[in-house]
Order: sequence, then structure tokens, then C-alpha cells
Amino acid sequence: MEPLHRFANNPYNVFGRDYVPLKSLAPFRQSGIGSWYGRKFHGQRTASGEIYDMYGMTAAHPTLPIPSYVRVLNQQNGRSVIVRVNDRGPFHAGRVIDLSFAAAFRLGYVIAGSAPLQVELLQAEDIAKLAPQRGAVPVTVLPAEPGAGAAAPGGDREPSKPAVLSAAAPAASGVYLQLGAFSARDNAESFRARVYREVAWLNDAIEVLQREGIYRLHLGPYKDRGEATGVAERLKRDIDLNPVFVIR
Repeated sequence: MEPLHRFANNPYNVFGRDYVPLKSLAPFRQSGIGSWYGRKFHGQRTASGEIYDMYGMTAAHPTLPIPSYVRVLNQQNGRSVIVRVNDRGPFHAGRVIDLSFAAAFRLGYVIAGSAPLQVELLQAEDIAKLAPQRGAVPVTVLPAEPGAGAAAPGGDREPSKPAVLSAAAPAASGVYLQLGAFSARDNAESFRARVYREVAWLNDAIEVLQREGIYRLHLGPYKDRGEATGVAERLKRDIDLNPVFVIR
């Protein structure tokens, strides 16, 4: 269990409204509209003092303890994620939580900008069960935000936003494109960044999977080889990259 932050759980006032954060992991469940925030706040400090990483699995909530973990369910499609609360917000009427870009991507509402969510605060015993799983779960790194047409929530909040999680949900099965394999994590991350920088149309997830000291970049999943082939051909044409097909 992480100790609660010394200052981030004190009462505060934003836009004339008082907020009193919880200071214990009491049972808590809430339903309402959730949004997300990304590049505008990427690299800025959160209420916890951590640096916001739009590719991390984190969230901002007005009153939940910092830090704490919540399970968030998209009530439209049944997808769920676990995120670490390390920031304050949203301060927009009718929104209950702001997720990082990565978390919203996993829940399937990045393009829509918001979705009806259910938020459940994890208790100490729930968090203890997660700990043994963290080393076995692939590190998930997600793509740059979509361009025009994607909503940009979070703009109503003060400029301080969330950072990383420890355990991501297991990756979906299907056909993937392996973009490369590296013996060093830094090299894998650098290549991932290059792909996102040079391939503006790419909106699919890239996972960095570690196994036996090798970091593999998997793009996908795709429903079949035909769909994956179309993406592979565009990558070959745009950046002279020849992916390897992988079925998981």
C-alpha cells in the first residue's frame, strides 16, 4: 500500500466550489460521464506532483484519495480498466472522472471524448491481489492522440494532470504486426516514438512486450490477416518498414 500524499488530500476550492477529498479507502462506487485528457497536459505536473504521462494508466478525480486505484467500467461496451488516481479533476459539471488518453483508449471512447462510466475504489485487499500480477503483464504503450475530430476534454481544468500505472489489462488476442525486437527498453521506446512521429495516420495500439530480456513491439490487434496486411503495406510504403505477422 502506498502512503497517502501529504498535501493532495486536503480540502480545496476550484471555480468557487469546495471539495473535501477522502482520506481512507472506504467503499466507494459512482456512475456518471467520464472524459479524458492528453497532449495538452502531457508532461505537466499533477496534483500529486508526478508528471502526467498520457500513455500511462492514470486518472483524475475530485475527491478520491491520492494515490488510490479504481476499477473503471465503460457501461456502453463492458470494457474495464484499473487506473491509479494521482490528480484532481474534472471540474466540469456532469463529469465524474478524467482518464488518461491510454485508459480512455482501452475503454474505447477516445474518439467520442466521453462515455458513461462506473467507478469503483479498490480496497487494500484488492490492491494486494494485483501486486503479484504486475510483473507478468505486458507493458502497454499507446499511440499519439487522434487529430481533428477527436474531442479534447479536460480543458476546463487547471493545468495539472496524471502519470503511470503498474498493471495493465491483458492484451486482446488476434493478429498483430511485430515492428521490431530490441535487447534494450530504451531502444524499443525510441523506435516506437519514431513510428508515431512519422506515421500520422496510425491510431492503433503499440504494445512493448518483454520476454526473456527482449522487448518486442506489437501493433494491433487486427481481426484477421487481411486487415493487418493493409496496415503492413502502408507502413512499408510510408517508412520502409516490413512488419512480421504474429498471432496471439
